[in-house]
Amino acid sequence: MNSKHRRTLEAFFEKPVRKNILWSDIVALFAAIEANIINKGGSVVTIEINGSPHTFHRPHPEKEAKTYYVKYVKKFLEDNGIKP
Repeated sequence: MNSKHRRTLEAFFEKPVRKNILWSDIVALFAAIEANIINKGGSVVTIEINGSPHTFHRPHPEKEAKTYYVKYVKKFLEDNGIKP
């Protein structure tokens, strides 16, 4: 995991919740932690970490993840033991 991925990971744990995390940075973070990224078609993406899958929808037309998505990703990371 490089420094950019580490900063993205740390952004999920900031308070107040960040509103400007780019979806592309989230996907890059998942790739860096060797998650299985499965594009299901359209905006649907399934991310699997340690055999635990979670389905997300890419934000559109915006590039940033909404606040509730940041919370979902944070919980998914925490549930799989991934913290800064």
